[in-house]
Amino acid sequence: MELTILGCHSATPRNNARPTAQLLEMRGHLFLIDCGEATQIALRNANAKFSRIKHIFISHLHGDHFFGLFGLISTFQLLGREAEMHIYGPKGIKEAVLLVLKLGGAYTPFPLYFHELSGDTSEVLYEDDKVLVRTIPLRHRVYTNGFFFQEKESERRLDMTAISNYPSIEKCDYQNIKSGKDVVLENGTIIPNEELTFAPHKPQSYAFCSDTLYFESLAEEIKGARVVYHEATFLKNNEELAAKTMHSTAYQAGLTAKNANAEVLILGHYSSRYNDIKLFKEEASEVFANVYLAEDGKKFVYQ
Repeated sequence: MELTILGCHSATPRNNARPTAQLLEMRGHLFLIDCGEATQIALRNANAKFSRIKHIFISHLHGDHFFGLFGLISTFQLLGREAEMHIYGPKGIKEAVLLVLKLGGAYTPFPLYFHELSGDTSEVLYEDDKVLVRTIPLRHRVYTNGFFFQEKESERRLDMTAISNYPSIEKCDYQNIKSGKDVVLENGTIIPNEELTFAPHKPQSYAFCSDTLYFESLAEEIKGARVVYHEATFLKNNEELAAKTMHSTAYQAGLTAKNANAEVLILGHYSSRYNDIKLFKEEASEVFANVYLAEDGKKFVYQ
């Protein structure tokens, strides 16, 4: 699993501070999460292949989380994209995108599917044999969701050293072995699968918690996520302002990660009122040990 931070700041974009957008690579998929202004420039800086992005998840319809979507779709059009695109976001996103395209006399030569959301409980948005994506209902000034990305358990890993001890095992047997089956040799000897394989890697899981008021039950909603991204717009000396604007503090983000039994917490969506983002890490670390700071262009890789 590889997470690329395309933008991680709140509100107004600046030269060195892009609004929220992330690129998540998981089991062959390339998911775009939120799409603030200049996302497509950040994608180019990250050397991302535009054609691989087939699913875009928009948490809410505040400009710093989706104003880059119009330009990105326009660029897809100019590049002659043919692959279908799925956009998941709050009810109204289809109207907004199609209106801009209509007023500009533009069209999409590729299939564009909208999956509009309005539910207040978690729902599955996408699933195949490798991954599952569901919503995380949040509490903000407008209808907002986070997104939970879960790898499904993969096949067992071949132990080629052990397999080499049995010359009669051929490449055509490998898939059955990876699927967990024992091997029966020509003389009837049964070789247990555990002797020929390693356990599969522990599935990765990622919870993207966009703009939200702190609430205790969020930790239960994301329990099981190994990596958690949580907005941290304010420090706790501005906790009243966080509550008023329905955002979270770094300390509250740390508390949520702790109660969710997460392994890693990544902070972002910093208010520009603070000159040193290291303060966010220091505050969250008071309650949760493994804290990292999102920074534009930064990559996080998990095996």
